Amino acid sequence: MAKETSSSGSRDHDLVALFGSAKHPERPVEHPRPRGDSDALVEAVGKISAAFEVVENARGMLYQFHRMSGMADLQLQDGLEMLRKAGHPELADEIDEVLVGRDVVRDMWTFQIVENYDDGYYSTFQAVDAKVREQLSDGKPHVWEAEMKRNEQGGGAG
Repeated sequence: MAKETSSSGSRDHDLVALFGSAKHPERPVEHPRPRGDSDALVEAVGKISAAFEVVENARGMLYQFHRMSGMADLQLQDGLEMLRKAGHPELADEIDEVLVGRDVVRDMWTFQIVENYDDGYYSTFQAVDAKVREQLSDGKPHVWEAEMKRNEQGGGAG
């Protein structure tokens, strides 16, 4: 159903008719809370899970940094070869000497940074998240978010 608005000349649409309702009170909670756990416990587990999701995002950025650094190094080497062919071999050799193969941080290339992150902080955080989920949520992920979905869609507390 659409009708003209006189003041702006734009069309005013019935959004529910166009897109449907976001409310679905008939749906069950996707991941119900186990054993009648308290709101505080479900929220605490949700916060730990959310923190791990941030770590996952940081890990992705670290891998992106690794890939971008490698791509820059390869493009630099292509540019240096072109510089040599353009008649500037001394400058290309000087840049090659100080930059090609250089450690990104002390004693490490980016693959080593990624491996150290994965083997240390990331794997520890991953184990923490898994242990919390196993011990407190019957291994189910996103219990807090599942209840949020149910509440926002009109189903009330799970």
